[in-house]
Amino acid sequence: MTTTTDASLLEDIDLRPDAPPLLRVTGGADAAAWAGRHRDAVRAAVGRHGALLVRGLGLADPAQATAVFTALGSGLMTEREAFAARTAHDDGVYSSSAWPAAQPMCMHHELSYARRPPGTMLFACLQAPTEGGATTIADAADVLDALPADLVDRAEATGWMLVRRYNEDIGATVGDAFGTDDPAQIDAYCRANDIESVWEADGSLVTRQRRPAIVTHPVTGRRCWFNQVAFLSEWTLDPDVREFLLDCYGPQGLPFTTCFGDGEPIGPDVVALLADVYDAHTRREPWQSGDLLVVDNLATAHAREPYSGPREVLVAMTDEMSRPGEAPRGASGADESAPTPTGTTNETSGR
Repeated sequence: MTTTTDASLLEDIDLRPDAPPLLRVTGGADAAAWAGRHRDAVRAAVGRHGALLVRGLGLADPAQATAVFTALGSGLMTEREAFAARTAHDDGVYSSSAWPAAQPMCMHHELSYARRPPGTMLFACLQAPTEGGATTIADAADVLDALPADLVDRAEATGWMLVRRYNEDIGATVGDAFGTDDPAQIDAYCRANDIESVWEADGSLVTRQRRPAIVTHPVTGRRCWFNQVAFLSEWTLDPDVREFLLDCYGPQGLPFTTCFGDGEPIGPDVVALLADVYDAHTRREPWQSGDLLVVDNLATAHAREPYSGPREVLVAMTDEMSRPGEAPRGASGADESAPTPTGTTNETSGR
C-alpha cells in the first residue's frame, strides 16, 4: 500500500460528529503488512478518539482478517461467558454473535460482566448487508455525563449484577459460554472469576456476578459508564419473545436479566432512559465490504442495527484488562482504581 508516515496517518483521519473517526487507505492489498507498519498509529488514534474505522484495506476472508487482527492486537483472547453463540474461525477470531437480523443489539461494552474483559475490540466486515447492520458506537464518558445524578450515584454505590439462567431456547448454552459442559470445570471457572454458580434440581445452571457499573479509564482518566445493564435486561427483550419465555419458564426463569448490585430490580423505566441516552450519543457509518473497525472497549460502547441481506462481520478481542484491585498480569505497581489493559504499555496499547 502507499507509504504513509504515522504522523500523516493521524492527520488524515476524518472526524465527524455523528460517525466514527474514518481513515481511508489507498494502494495495494497487503492489509496485514499495512497493519503491522501502522500498528502504533492506529492504536494511538483509537486511544485518542475511542474508535477508528479503516476503509480501503479490502478485507475479504477470515485468513486476511486474522492476520490484521493479530498485527494490531496484543494476543487475541479466547471468549468465555458469551451471551450468544459464535462460530470460531481461528484462535481468537469469531463470527458476530448469533442474533436475529430483524432485532437490534443494544449498546454495550463487550464482556463488561467478566472479570477480565477485553480492552480492545476488532471488527472486520467481509460482506456488508444490503440494508442496515451498522456497528454503531457511543462515547461511554459522554453517556455517563448525560445520566441523572441519582442513577449514577446508585450505580456507583452498588454496582450492577447479571443473573443468567442457561437454557437451550435463547442466548448461549452452557457449552457455548464456558467451552465445556462439565459442572466441575464450570464451577472451578466461576470460583476463579467471582461468579456465584448454582445447579438447579433439573440440572440447569444459574449464575450471578456483581461488577462495577462505572470505571475510570486508566489512560485518559475519564469516568465511563461501563456495563451491560440495558442490553442484558429482560426489558430489552422483544416483547413477544419475553412473553413466550415467561410462559415457558415463569418470571424467575428468564435466561438473563440485570439488577443493581444489591439485588434491587432495574425496571423498564431505567432501561428506557438508558436507551434514550445511548440513542442521543450514537454515531454510525454503514459498513462497506473490506472495512476494519477498532474500538476501545472501555471508552466506547457498540451496538448492531437490524439488517437485511447477507452480513458477515468477524470479531476479535485483545488487550485483556484486569479489574479494580488486581495488578495486570506480569506487571507491578499498577493503578488499582480502574480496569487496566494487560500485556501492553500505554504507549503501544493506544488506550
